[in-house]
Amino acid sequence: MIENKNPHKTSLSDIGEFALIDHLTQSFSLENNSSLLGIGDDAAMIQHGKNPTLISTDLSIEGIHFDLTYMPLKHLGYKTVMVNLSDLYAMNVHPQQITVSIAVSNRFVLEAIEEIYQGIALACKNYKVDLIGGDTTSSKTGLILSISVMGSAPKKKIVLRKGAKENDLLVVSGDLGGAYAGLQILEREKAVFEVNPNSQPDLSTYSYSIERQLKPEARKDVIDLLDQLNITPTSMIDISDGLSSETLHLSKASKVGFHLFEEKIPIDPEVSLICEELKISPVTAALNGGEDYELLFTIDQKDFDKIKNHPFLSVIGHACESKKGCQLISRLGQQIELTAQGWQAFSR
Repeated sequence: MIENKNPHKTSLSDIGEFALIDHLTQSFSLENNSSLLGIGDDAAMIQHGKNPTLISTDLSIEGIHFDLTYMPLKHLGYKTVMVNLSDLYAMNVHPQQITVSIAVSNRFVLEAIEEIYQGIALACKNYKVDLIGGDTTSSKTGLILSISVMGSAPKKKIVLRKGAKENDLLVVSGDLGGAYAGLQILEREKAVFEVNPNSQPDLSTYSYSIERQLKPEARKDVIDLLDQLNITPTSMIDISDGLSSETLHLSKASKVGFHLFEEKIPIDPEVSLICEELKISPVTAALNGGEDYELLFTIDQKDFDKIKNHPFLSVIGHACESKKGCQLISRLGQQIELTAQGWQAFSR
């Protein structure tokens, strides 16, 4: 009989996505001088010329990241590019090139794939990004998209997750929770449709939130605005997994704590109405919903006057000493510890 030398089996849902990445890559180190930054930020950084190049990649898998019941194929192509561009904007860099790899099952016809690429083409046009290559193959399980993005910038302009200092201001662009609220409406209407395929939902009152879910925009405008205001953030990340999770990432990388103020978190009125309708807390949607692709960053207090009262930017908190941890300060003044309850790739 063969002896089982490894009787213990660890479920991926028990360890979680980010702990899994840390676990799998802990024995890797950078061997080449051209590798400036490896795993652990929104993008990796390499240098083969005057300026460093940033590279990031993301997978989108049918049934995991998107549902074609309500996701139009053109929107899917567009959104998948936005997800990747956002990673470079989160490091204060303008994307310049993308590659697209796609795996499709035989249920997809040529015209369906053309729709996906129409969305990709529109994203490239709107953001002045070049499609320079990729790969195509077959799939037995549905549709899989993988996009890699590249862009370069002077090293002094690049912003990492680490760099926040005590008393820096925590700032977020736009508003939060819209993508999550839109997803809940789409999932509700999908359930209704499955019971009654003849139903015709009226989604006009939810148009903002549904667009935030189906056709988000990467915040190129915020990067341009910061440049115009002569502000270089001390740290930055994009909000893909929820405000709470991203704040914890900045905290871990910068070795500081954060105090977030509930009353300062920007939430669109439509999102508040949807949350009331669905009996969900709007703050919970903002903290844990994800897929907003807004930018979360810290700035030195001396730059506050430059962004004060700006309609696109909200100061929602500040950095503090690490031992204080990350706390949400409620409207009643209570301190509630932040936990990462957003998107979990390996949750059951």
